[in-house]
Amino acid sequence: MTQGGPSFEHLRRLTDAGGLYEHADGARPRPEHGYCVDDVARGLVVTARQPDPDADVVQLRTGYLGFVLAAQAPDGRFHNRRGTDLTWRDEPSVDDCWGRALWGLGALVGAEADAHAGVTDRALALAAFERGAVLRSASPRAEAFAALGAARVLVAHPQHAVARHLLGDAAELVGTSTCEPTLLRNAWQWPEPRLRYANAVVPEVLLAAGALLGRPDLLQRGLDLLAWLLQVQTRDRHLSVVAVQGLGPGEAGPRFDQQPIEVAALADACATARTITGEPRWSAAVKMALAWFDGDNDSGTAMLDDAGGGYDGLERDGRNDNRGAESTLALLSVQQHGARLPARAPRTRSPQPVGLR
Repeated sequence: MTQGGPSFEHLRRLTDAGGLYEHADGARPRPEHGYCVDDVARGLVVTARQPDPDADVVQLRTGYLGFVLAAQAPDGRFHNRRGTDLTWRDEPSVDDCWGRALWGLGALVGAEADAHAGVTDRALALAAFERGAVLRSASPRAEAFAALGAARVLVAHPQHAVARHLLGDAAELVGTSTCEPTLLRNAWQWPEPRLRYANAVVPEVLLAAGALLGRPDLLQRGLDLLAWLLQVQTRDRHLSVVAVQGLGPGEAGPRFDQQPIEVAALADACATARTITGEPRWSAAVKMALAWFDGDNDSGTAMLDDAGGGYDGLERDGRNDNRGAESTLALLSVQQHGARLPARAPRTRSPQPVGLR
């Protein structure tokens, strides 16, 4: 069983002075595939939220911040892919890399203070966030990732106008249904016609907007969507998450290969719901996410190693033995939430917009 705090050993193995390698062959990094902001920004989120980080975690966080800052164009957009020669391989955009970069920057701005998180790093992160947060993306997922960064900025700066506008706009975008009316009449509660990837980011944005912007309607919408998503992704009392091909109305599970990022997104949203409402069911859902990595899943296969590496996919007869950045960060994120679970579940209380600290 996963116990205690996460191990950053494998994440350190995947990281060098240039950045965080995206792919691995088993536990060995694959430099030929280079780095990407998508993963480095996730790394910034995880290292920024680590309480009482040791010197190694602080060093990782500092390097990830530098990478994300270097990826930003003057107009606020972000590159994504970088080679080991440290040249960017794409044009800047407001795609997922933009959203995740703002999430990572906001996570650092809103992180709990520690002896190593200097004023300069927080100021640089906030300035870069502000440059990017005035933009908008046509992608609901990209907007949702960016909004999570805005939520963290609001924890530190509750009246920050740019962050408030971004969070509010994103909540309206992701919460608006794009489904045909026939789907809605047939118990399909999701605002999109198909579940895709990192799905729980949608209700988490609604929860954050409800709590931080004083919108009880968005808060309740987020709780309802999260409860529905959790039900859809639970099978025989364990998580059975959406696989890479997605899931639509009337399609049955389990399906493979299941991605750790889906489990991590669900744990993130349930941890946020627990913080806002205090309801024990959300703590129980975080425990299910921990158990998924420990092997309580559709294949009965452990999805972590002793060094804190997360395996890349759950297969019908086992797992993908590669331990890349995305899966490793998903594991670490879930373990961080698990370490914060109360020893005893709090009493249930009615949902109130009490904030996200």
